[in-house]
Amino acid sequence: MPKMKSHSGAKKRFRRTGGGKVKFEHAGQRHLMAPLGGKRRRFLRGSSYLNGTDTKTMRRFLPY
Repeated sequence: MPKMKSHSGAKKRFRRTGGGKVKFEHAGQRHLMAPLGGKRRRFLRGSSYLNGTDTKTMRRFLPY
């Protein structure tokens, strides 16, 4: 059986952690930040983890 391919878009956006969670960076930080409030900008600054349902999908997209 041939090897599975990783999803190219998912490779660029998500990382698997050692514990099996899926980590991602928030979108919307590249440009047009001026009209956003400070609270919104602070929220977007850090990274987050996917919830359980989406994590299951990403494990299929990123098998290795």
